Amino acid sequence: MPEEKEDNFTAAREWMVESQIRRRGIRDPRVLRAMRTVPRHRFLPRDLWDQAYNDYPLPIGEGQTISQPYIVALMTEALELVGTEKVLEVGAGSGYQAAILAELAKEVYTVERLPSLARHAEKVLKDLGYKNVRVIVADGTKGWPPASPYDAIIVTAGAPQVPPPLLEQLALGGRLVIPVGDRYSQFLTRIRRTPQGDLKKEYLGSCRFVKLLGEYGWKAEGPV
Repeated sequence: MPEEKEDNFTAAREWMVESQIRRRGIRDPRVLRAMRTVPRHRFLPRDLWDQAYNDYPLPIGEGQTISQPYIVALMTEALELVGTEKVLEVGAGSGYQAAILAELAKEVYTVERLPSLARHAEKVLKDLGYKNVRVIVADGTKGWPPASPYDAIIVTAGAPQVPPPLLEQLALGGRLVIPVGDRYSQFLTRIRRTPQGDLKKEYLGSCRFVKLLGEYGWKAEGPV
């Protein structure tokens, strides 16, 4: 649970949950509680705090964004977490999604390719008291084999295809949620690995994310 520090946004979070998230069909009470609990503003530059609970993405530097609250809730609900899982997040970004996952799962590993974003995410998560999240600087399209397999995997950037290493690291019975498509629009996709090891795919709607860069994603254009 995050510490109550520099947080005068409780009413704003309640408004966010009721007007933007519950109203649009998110029903999992644990997800709604997590969205009410985590102080989204703390993961943003201070000059954007007044916009933190509006339903749109915001810049966090390095050409990256924090996803809109509804999309965070939708992707999180799609993971169907009950509290016992080990979760991999590809694309730590601001750290906000990792905090939501930390409220709902036993262990969270979040991988970020940009060291500056990883350092910031790690600091905010630590300041808020989260102890079940590990931030790793690496190519997230390769997953994180040392802690695999994972009960749930979430990818918070748009991929041209599902990276094969993520499927390899998905446990039996696990769920992978990932935006897949071209550079400009994607379909939010959930893949389940059945207890028998088969993969079943379903589409949850259209979305638009920043590009997933890495060996099994889009290739970086120019210096990284």
